[in-house]
This record gives sequence, C-alpha cells and structure tokens, in this order.
Amino acid sequence: MYSLFLHGRRRSIGLQKWCHLIVSVKNAFVLSNSFSSARAADVSIRDGRKGKNFTVSYLVDSLGLSKKLAESISRKVSFEDKVNPDSVLSLFRSYGFTDSQISTIITDYPLLLVADAKKALGRKLQILQSRGASSSEITEIVSTVPRILGKKSITVYYDAVKDIIVADTRSNYELPQGSQGNKIRNVSALRELGMPSRLLLPLLVSKSQPVCGKENFDASLKKVVEMGFDPTTSKFVLALRMLYQMSEKTIEEKVVVFKSLGFTVDDVWEIFKKTPSVLKVSKKKILKSAETFLGLGYSRAEFLMMVKRYPPCIEYSVESVKRKNEFLVKKMKWPRNALVLHAQVFGYSMEKRIIPRCNILEALLSKGLLRKGSELPAVSSVLSCTDEGFLDRYVMKHNELVPTLMAIFTKGRVS
Repeated sequence: MYSLFLHGRRRSIGLQKWCHLIVSVKNAFVLSNSFSSARAADVSIRDGRKGKNFTVSYLVDSLGLSKKLAESISRKVSFEDKVNPDSVLSLFRSYGFTDSQISTIITDYPLLLVADAKKALGRKLQILQSRGASSSEITEIVSTVPRILGKKSITVYYDAVKDIIVADTRSNYELPQGSQGNKIRNVSALRELGMPSRLLLPLLVSKSQPVCGKENFDASLKKVVEMGFDPTTSKFVLALRMLYQMSEKTIEEKVVVFKSLGFTVDDVWEIFKKTPSVLKVSKKKILKSAETFLGLGYSRAEFLMMVKRYPPCIEYSVESVKRKNEFLVKKMKWPRNALVLHAQVFGYSMEKRIIPRCNILEALLSKGLLRKGSELPAVSSVLSCTDEGFLDRYVMKHNELVPTLMAIFTKGRVS
C-alpha cells in the first residue's frame, strides 16, 4: 500500500529556518443594507480605497516597511486614522519590544493594528507578566510567534512555545517523557521543514493526534513530505492528520471505491493533494455524489473531471447540488459544461451569492447592457469573483443605474 503514495512526481523539500508568514485573513467587502443613491455607493468604494492608501503610508512611515509589503498587508487589514495603530505600537514599545521586533510582529499578524491595545493586547501581556515571564522572555516569544496574542488561552500557548524555545537554546536539554516530549520533538521537526507559527500553534496545544505520537508520526510525516505537500500550507497539516488517523486498510478501501467510479490510483492521490479531507468522505457519500451528478445529465467523464478539478464537490448534499443545477442550468441557461469546468459554484451560497448576482445579470440583459448582447458572460466571471470585483464589473460602470442595481443586489441577498 505504501507504494501507492509514491505515484506521480516527488518533490524534495530542503530544510530551512522557522519562517513567519503573513497572516492570510481576507477583509470582506461590506455592503450596507440599501443604497439610496449612486453617490452613496460611490462614496463606499472611495472610502475603502482611502483606507488602503492611508494604511500603506502608515506602514511605510511608522514601521519602515517597503511599499510592496505594505500594499500586501493593506489587502488584509486597513484603517483610516492612526489613533488605534499608534496605541498598539506604543504598547509594544512600553514592554520593551524593539522596532525590528514590532515590524516582524505586524508583518506576520497585521490584524493586531486594529485590536484594542488596552483591553485586548495589554491584558494578555499583563497575564504573561503575572506568571513571572521576564520582559526578554515576552519579547522573544511574542516576536517569534505573534499569533499567540490572538489566542484566548494565551498562557497555555505561551508555556508550549516556551518549551520549544528552551529546547532549541539548550544543547543539553533533556526531552520530557511521554506525549509532551513527543510534542516538542515533533514540532521541532516540523519547524525544521519550515512550517510557520500560524500552523504550529494549534498543534502545540493539541492533546490529540498527530503531534503527540512517535513512530506513527514519523511514518505519516515521511509520506506527506514524499508526496510533495508544502509545509508552509494548511494542506500539509491536514494531510498529516488524515494519514496519521487512518489505517492502511481504510485508505486502501477508499482507493478501491474511487477506482470503481473510473478514477485511477494516480487520480486519487492527485485529488488527495488538492483536498486531503477527501479521504474522510464515506463510501456511501462518494457513491451518492456520483449517482446525483449522473442523474442530472452529466456524463461519467464530466463527473470525473469535476472531482479532479474541484474535489470538495463530492461532499455537497444531494439537495444542494440539485437546487443549484436547476437554477444555473435550467433557469439561467448556462451550459452544463460551464459548471463542469467550474464545479466550485456548487459550493456557493444561493442566497448570498448566486441569486443576487444573477438578478443583476437578468436586469442588465433586459436592458441589453451586457457586452455580448443577450449572451451570458462566463459563469466564473459572475460567481467566482469577490463582491467588490463583481460590483466593479457589472454595477458601478452603469452610473445612472447604480441605485437601481444596488437595490436589486441587496434585496436578493436579504431574501
């Protein structure tokens, strides 16, 4: 069975020091319940851009970040004045953090700039002090793992991180026995592979699988690395958990189910690399998914393509798939092959995304305002973009119609 894991390309992963990645947190494009005029909608767009521009300038001037890095961070967090960010920076400096450490912290976890400096951050730093942590310990650990400040049980995380750092800095450090020793050893191995703190933190305080294991952890980690998973991504952790928790017999049984539908062994592991959680899907649900799509008129080849392109579609409920197919294919008249190429649309919310956007399309079609006349645009250009991208593309350029279109859009989202 082990040979099944080695199909396809192998990729070697070089060791590197523990890296800090920029937090991947998307700021949603917030819409008000209604827009009474084109001016109101336009002001909303301008305000968002104004906030991003201010954020970039602030990050460059106050933290010395490059403009490129500041622009990247501004896509994750933005603000329109310096009051709160200044209070956060002042708090860090009062605890002895250097400017270099503060820059590292904000780069890794920019949402701290909009946190309540006194009630949220200050209280957590005070808790660490009350446990006897010295200033140097606090600054070292927080700047190494900034996300610790975003955790409710900060003391638990702090103790776990401290154990790892102590093990790193003492050559004669003796690992404790049992699960705690395994945890320190395993987390250190993951760090050596380059796993960032945002992924390590949940593992540090986990009392369950996989980081508390030993032999099984080593075997599972080896397989995940050999399959080419990137240790800086959440998929690596998920794949590690899946392989650690499932027996060889269970995995082989899942492979047999997929093969019965027409997938090859290589297909199965390519699907697993895209969506590791696919191994959790029950045999019954896998077979029911195939039955549902085939019953809606999709060919077996189209079903295989959908799952290979977007594996999560195999997990959607029968009712959800049927309802969305009915709406998109029969009502909106998109061809089935368009959904085959973009199977992720079956995972979108009808009320929050599909219906409101399609209502806009119908309004534009009725007025002959789409570029290709009466022809529907590509389903991906309508449904796969962000709200902001959709409104820029289909609403904001029709100046006089913006109030009407926004009313249609927001009504669709509410209903």
